Amino acid sequence: MTKWIADWRPDDQAFWASTGKKVARRNLIFSILAEHLGFTVWTLWSIVAAKMGNYSFTTDQLFWLVALPNLVGSALRLPYTFGPARFGGRNFTVVSALLLLIPAILLGVAVGNPGTPYWLFLVIAATAGFGGGNFASSMANITYFYPQARQGSALGLNAAGGNIGVSSVQLVMPLVIGGLGLAAAGWFWVPFIVVAAVCAWLFMDNLTGAKASPREQIAVAGKAQTWIMSFLYIGTFGSFIGYSTAFPLLSKSLFPGSPWAAVAFVGPMLGSLIRPIGGWLSDRMGGAPVTLWNFAAMGGGVGLVWLGVSSGNFWLFFLAFQLLFVTAGIGNGSTYRMIPAIFLATAPDAATGKKQASAAIGIISAIGAFGGFLINRAFGMSFASTGSPASALAAFALFYVACFALTWWCYVRAVGPSLAHARV
Repeated sequence: MTKWIADWRPDDQAFWASTGKKVARRNLIFSILAEHLGFTVWTLWSIVAAKMGNYSFTTDQLFWLVALPNLVGSALRLPYTFGPARFGGRNFTVVSALLLLIPAILLGVAVGNPGTPYWLFLVIAATAGFGGGNFASSMANITYFYPQARQGSALGLNAAGGNIGVSSVQLVMPLVIGGLGLAAAGWFWVPFIVVAAVCAWLFMDNLTGAKASPREQIAVAGKAQTWIMSFLYIGTFGSFIGYSTAFPLLSKSLFPGSPWAAVAFVGPMLGSLIRPIGGWLSDRMGGAPVTLWNFAAMGGGVGLVWLGVSSGNFWLFFLAFQLLFVTAGIGNGSTYRMIPAIFLATAPDAATGKKQASAAIGIISAIGAFGGFLINRAFGMSFASTGSPASALAAFALFYVACFALTWWCYVRAVGPSLAHARV
């Protein structure tokens, strides 16, 4: 039987204390579980591609296998944003979790057959994009469950719980593949996916008040703030997911004798765990100042990565990348803290503001995730043309300069009231 809650008033303190808090926490826990598995499936190919030594694929071809899930996942985030409001958060979580079985099973079958052609690997890698869409639906859904005063921490926990799925893949998969073979990279996740779907069905809820038509939600695409924040989110989340998925293959290509498989998980773990700190800092200092100086640090991090590459020192390269992961995580938290503040402050009422913020989160997260595709393709093309990542790193540094300038121009200098709210 479909579980719909009609009376939901999280901003009513009495309701929140007596009923809302417990229900919201339960939905958050199982939302995190499903989203975590979404990220694991989405980023599986970051390890699989680096372990395909028995296939005669070029470095550029392997980067395509890593990049395609990011491309498809970013595109799916738009329709996934509208899923909870159209079908109910609990219902959509069940369906989106079960869809993860497709890329997991196909991967297990394909790598178990040594005759699988490259084009089929591209198709299977693209289906891993289902996992990328889960983030948008999960975040849009959880937005409705929590009062405005608790949005930052709730969204931060939900996002961090999902993001750390990248670290889970890069910690567990080298061990699983080493012990059971490459096909196990897909089969390993099947029982966990089934458990997540069953738990969502049994323990999550749909909110009647969260229903909205796609036409209502897509209206936020006409707002300048949506596109400004989307550009900035390419620089933060796009960097996080792009560097997370690129690091194993990049490390293997540059330092083939290094222990990259043993340490690849560290960066995504740091970036995920520190994401709530970005929101916490923004609550106290303002989202815009934190985002501004964070982009400056990211530009410096790219310079240090190049220093590690040019020196041939894996550990300098590794430590420089950790700076990029940490700053990307902080930036994820600070930019996400800015989004609801902007839309709630400019909407005619709180209900409309929540719906606009929920829709904007989905659009911004979709465009931001596209950065993961761009980073992997930049590395692939850089290797194909020059044999090194130098041109890709130069492009990233210039992009962070542009993000710094845009943040300062739109949100830090003295501006009109519609954009100044991002300071909140």
